[in-house]
Amino acid sequence: MHLLLRKAAAAACLLLAAGGARAADPLQHAVISASYSAGGILGIADDYAGSPVSGLDPLNTSVEFFTADALFGFDFAPDGHLTIYNNLAIPAGSYSASFDFGATLGAAIAGFSVTDAGLTGGTPVLSIVDGHTIRIDLSAVEWNGDYNALQTQITLQAVPEPAAVLMLSAGLLGLGLHARRRRG
Repeated sequence: MHLLLRKAAAAACLLLAAGGARAADPLQHAVISASYSAGGILGIADDYAGSPVSGLDPLNTSVEFFTADALFGFDFAPDGHLTIYNNLAIPAGSYSASFDFGATLGAAIAGFSVTDAGLTGGTPVLSIVDGHTIRIDLSAVEWNGDYNALQTQITLQAVPEPAAVLMLSAGLLGLGLHARRRRG
C-alpha cells in the first residue's frame, strides 16, 4: 500500500511541475520589431510617427502596429492573441508582416495558429521563423468587407516555474530519504 502511495505522490509532483509550466501572459513585457512587405509599418510606442518598434498597448485601446499603406492593423494581447484587422478594401497584392520579439519573451515560440477566421476567406500562411520571430502572409486572405478581424494565437514553449521545480525536487528528495531509511 505504501509503495502505491509513494508512486502516486511522485506522479502528482511530476504533473504539478508540468502543469505550472505556462505563463498566464506570455507577451506581457514584449518589445516587438515589425516589418511589412508592402511598405512601412508604424508602432504605437511613438504614436505611429515612424518607428517599427513597440511594446504592448498598456490600456489595450489601440492596435500596436498599423501599416503605412493604411491597410492593416495588428493588435497583440498579453495572453498571446494577435488580431489582424483590415482597415480598407484590400487590393490584390503581396502582403506579409514579420514580428520579432528578440529576447523579451520568457521562452521560445512553439506555435502560431489561426483561432478564428471571422468573415475572412482564403488561407493566411503563418510561420515561425525562429524562436522569437513570426511571419504572417496575408496575400491569399479574402477580407469580405472592411474592418474584419482574423484572430491568431502565439504559444511559447513550456518552462517550469521555479516553485514547481522546487516542489518536484523536494518530493524526490523526500522519496529518496524514505527509501534510504527503509533499507537502513
